[in-house]
Amino acid sequence: MDYREAGVDVEAGRAFVGRIRNMVHSTHRREVLGGLGGFSGFFAMPAGYREPVLVSGTDGVGTKLKLAHQLNRHDTVGVDLVAMCVNDVLTSGAEPLFFLDYLATGKLNQEQLAEVVAGIAEGCKQAGCALLGGETAEMPGFYQPGEYDLAGFCVGVVERSQLLDGTQVRVGDVAIGLASSGVHSNGFSLVRKIVADGGFDWGDSPERLGGSLGEVLLTPTRIYVKEILEARRAGVGIRGMAHITGGGLPENLPRCLGEGQSVRIEPGSWRVPPVFEWLADAGGVSVGEMFNTFNMGIGFVVLVPAVEAEAAMEWFASRAIACYRIGEVVEGAGGLIGLPG
Repeated sequence: MDYREAGVDVEAGRAFVGRIRNMVHSTHRREVLGGLGGFSGFFAMPAGYREPVLVSGTDGVGTKLKLAHQLNRHDTVGVDLVAMCVNDVLTSGAEPLFFLDYLATGKLNQEQLAEVVAGIAEGCKQAGCALLGGETAEMPGFYQPGEYDLAGFCVGVVERSQLLDGTQVRVGDVAIGLASSGVHSNGFSLVRKIVADGGFDWGDSPERLGGSLGEVLLTPTRIYVKEILEARRAGVGIRGMAHITGGGLPENLPRCLGEGQSVRIEPGSWRVPPVFEWLADAGGVSVGEMFNTFNMGIGFVVLVPAVEAEAAMEWFASRAIACYRIGEVVEGAGGLIGLPG
């Protein structure tokens, strides 16, 4: 008996590393030291920082992976994985520097997992960070055939004087919502239940969606890194940022506020994408539950001084990001005021 008979093919693992090597190298920045395959990755601190603060984040893709497995499409969830991490790190004002992934499966399928890594590499390119390394674990009997799980880890850096931690936010600041690309990577347990209980198929194409359910729902999470970092360098006065993930606006927007602050939301101030209207109708989901589960069309929020709000919106619009004035910071005990439902 040997390891292969037990379900782990070491040679296939080595071949897989060789297969993805060029994808990984295509994401590298000048600060990357060494190559792929060591026990750890090396990254030099970028020049120009006087008091650099390292910022870290980790996340996964959640049950959206079930949809990828069912549709046998694996080229988008890697982008989701990167997005969930780099957008979180970005909220502190940090530039994502490097990313690592953990990929676990029951049996290594090189074709399938190469698609996943290609998506991870694409996400890193969009965020401007290096795919520094990772781990591929073959674990027989732990996952269903053809299934895998993903986790991602990101490290960024910000000058201490530019770090955003809630203390910069002022009453009267305007909340500008940046459009999401769709459902992103949260709420898919509810999405899957709506589809299953309603007798729908991932290949169904409701007229209002402009594509099949599978295609629309697998749209990868938008990465906001380059536009936000460019905005700050251009002098856009961003005082706070929130990545709208699980828990929607009610849970995530208050996380970037200071003490004694809330946000008064302006209902109807942005366009809710058709996919959310379809989910609400198909599942009989209340407005309140929709807002507490999904991003509802707002993937990221920046808080800016009122006098700079119009200029900031024009700046993002010029970068082809739909944006909306969705509310204002007011005195309060935290949370949101005036949210629909």
